[in-house]
Amino acid sequence: MTTISQTAPPTNLEPRNSNPIPPRLRYLTKFICIPLMALATAFFGCISLVCGLWDRSGRQQHYVARAWAVTMLRLALSPVEIVGADKLNICQVAVYASNHLSYMDTPVLFAKLPFQFRILAKQALWKIPFVGWYLKRSGQVPIDSHSPRSAVAGLLRGVKVLKAGTPLFLFPEGARSPDGTMHSPASGCAFMAIRAGVPLIPLALIGTYELLPIHVYALRPRLLKIIVGDALPTEGLTTKDADALTARLYQAISTMYLQHSDR
Repeated sequence: MTTISQTAPPTNLEPRNSNPIPPRLRYLTKFICIPLMALATAFFGCISLVCGLWDRSGRQQHYVARAWAVTMLRLALSPVEIVGADKLNICQVAVYASNHLSYMDTPVLFAKLPFQFRILAKQALWKIPFVGWYLKRSGQVPIDSHSPRSAVAGLLRGVKVLKAGTPLFLFPEGARSPDGTMHSPASGCAFMAIRAGVPLIPLALIGTYELLPIHVYALRPRLLKIIVGDALPTEGLTTKDADALTARLYQAISTMYLQHSDR
């Protein structure tokens, strides 16, 4: 179906070979920074769950998530720069989509996107203690891609959130990149934007893969960047255009990444 099909990105990024982390830096980040990040996650997670006892809108939990994200970035010793921040104020409600390189992508986005938003995430996360409780009480949107019917139901929940006036964010690749390259995206983000009649806004994350690649447990602190692209309008489009719009999204993300990365 169009809503869950995979669209090969028009531009792929070459894998990056990271140099070994210096021993002192590895020791500092692995045995001090990362354990403190785990403690911070547990601490702010508990606060968020308490807020969820009375706040079903998710607004207070979002503020807690932002405080958690800022703390995580400070512990990671990695500042974040936004390029094109003025474009975030053009559209009040939109679907935001970016490449997915690292566990640190989520803290970067929660810390720096200056508005309330909800995320679309795998339904399996809702079954994890604490994590699932937070996701449910804070109004995040689950999606189950095991069957087309379940996937479409999740996308329609996302459309409902957008029509209610709340921006939505997701990683169209569905999982972190194992090698720093862009992988085949699903067209669900385009489907939701078209159905809700809102723009699709591409974001390119830079530096998070080098900071913390998948399956690596030490940090390489650096300057991180969020590149905000021009909004892709959906006026006049139907869900049959979702694949084409997804291709445009990935072309935009690829171009921004190549223009602003240090490689």
